[in-house]
Amino acid sequence: MERRRLSQEVKVGEVKIGAGVPIVVQGMTKTDTEDIPATVGQIRELTQAGAQIVRIALPTIRAAKVLYQIKQEVEVPLVADIHFNYRIALEAMEQGVDKVRINPGNMGKRGILSVANRAKDKGIPLRIGVNSGSLEKGFLDDDLLNREVSRIKTQNHRQIMADAMVQSALRTTALLEKEGFRDIVISLKAADVLTTIFAYQTISDKTPYPLHLGVTATGPCPQGIIKSSIGIGALLVQGIGDTIRVSLTGSPLEEIKLGYEILQSLDLFKEKPILISCPTCGRCQVDLESIVQEVQLGIEKVKIPLMIAIMGCEVNGPGEAKQADIGVACTRKGGVLFRKGKIVGKVEEQDIVKVLLEEVEKLSCESGDLSEIRDTNNEIRDDD
Repeated sequence: MERRRLSQEVKVGEVKIGAGVPIVVQGMTKTDTEDIPATVGQIRELTQAGAQIVRIALPTIRAAKVLYQIKQEVEVPLVADIHFNYRIALEAMEQGVDKVRINPGNMGKRGILSVANRAKDKGIPLRIGVNSGSLEKGFLDDDLLNREVSRIKTQNHRQIMADAMVQSALRTTALLEKEGFRDIVISLKAADVLTTIFAYQTISDKTPYPLHLGVTATGPCPQGIIKSSIGIGALLVQGIGDTIRVSLTGSPLEEIKLGYEILQSLDLFKEKPILISCPTCGRCQVDLESIVQEVQLGIEKVKIPLMIAIMGCEVNGPGEAKQADIGVACTRKGGVLFRKGKIVGKVEEQDIVKVLLEEVEKLSCESGDLSEIRDTNNEIRDDD
């Protein structure tokens, strides 16, 4: 893991972005914003899932005018997602939004400056969100784009697109800086993973502003999971990125869950257990998949950084289980139980889930945080 890129601090409500603070996970509602109960409900669900900031699409002035009512019902900072009409951004700021995202590809210089001047007066940060699908005219050779659009993208085409996205973002930030506005976050998103990576790599040493990471329009699962994980993960490994949002054609709650999974896999989030389990093979003599699924359900609400290993045989099982906080190396119809590197006994197959969750509960008690595991544990036992 490379050293984290140094960026300036930006505050969205009470949430800090950049300046070395932990990576912030963002979400976005998928409701009709004018449907206040549905939107408030989804914001609450996203917050409960771990979203630290929530973005809301505001396609109309009417949608902007309900922001105040929505903000009265939620605590998480809200970001107004604005395209085309800068007046919607002005209205959103009057309604108390915590941050505004604008797209230089569909908002002219006059509109951008109007938004920036109002944001400066109110102390509201702006995200300059550049997307490959709505790039400003003049930043890309249309003939090149037309030749490549229906073909497999070449490395050269990707770099040209990435450079164009960077130039658009830098021109907009320069425009804002000239007006004395520097409360800025930047994003450079493409549907193509490599283009996205090239764009962020290119801009990372050209600006002091925090970078919001994401791969746009990744599609449904599993495709969207893979593209998001590779794109966001590759940049985080290089120390690039201050905040992330996973974009899937599906549940916004899954986007939050995947965002934290990406951070956890890179040791950038340490507030929940890591579950290690083998893929199984012909040597496995227990129903490992069912065991793993039940344990995963049982630890869903645990809030301490434990490593739990569930391994199917004697090849890598003992080693992985020994290195975990709690683990089991399965044998015929059962397994050997490890706790903090030591063998603590044997367990029958039908008791593996119960015993592992009991051990997790003990470790939770030792850390002073039960994290609702007892309720979940009892639910699993009742089902049995």
